[in-house]
Amino acid sequence: MDKIAETSVAVHDLIARRWSPRALDPAAEIDDRRVRALLEAARWAPSSGNTQPARFLLGRRSEATFTRILGTLAEGNQGWAHRAGVLLIGCAVTRNEKGEIPLSEYAVGLASQNLVLQAVAEGLVGHQMAGFDADAVRREFALPEDVRPVVAIAVGTQVEPEILAEDRRIERERAPRRRIPLAEFAFTGEWGSPAF
Repeated sequence: MDKIAETSVAVHDLIARRWSPRALDPAAEIDDRRVRALLEAARWAPSSGNTQPARFLLGRRSEATFTRILGTLAEGNQGWAHRAGVLLIGCAVTRNEKGEIPLSEYAVGLASQNLVLQAVAEGLVGHQMAGFDADAVRREFALPEDVRPVVAIAVGTQVEPEILAEDRRIERERAPRRRIPLAEFAFTGEWGSPAF
């Protein structure tokens, strides 16, 4: 089910097609080549001064790591994310040999977006989540003190929304995508003065 973004001018197809479905095929597997492509895309994201602070914990559905990551997700996210082919936790390394890494969480965001756009290019979907327990991730995976869990990501193959048991989720899957208008998004001259 495509939900193409309605934009004021054309944007790249990967951006227009990217959204965050929850209806995932519980039988679909993601082969190693595609998993590597996701991580390579994330690895080549920009980072402040080439500090490269983004790291990812990865679990495939058939692996214990998947179950461990799933256990750190909020209950509402567990209700659909168990069908993903891959679960990841994006983490920020906050210090290196030079000291504090500036904008480390921003770098994880950039890497995560690259990963999700690569998923679209691979015929997959990615759903980024804030709904997870960062402390549980720290404990479960014995993260070093200077590593901060930032985002959970489910990657899989999209199916029809009826796989979701709750009517509310089915409606959300079918609802059109919405964004604030460009006039409320980009300003020039002074705050609130639309650039377009």
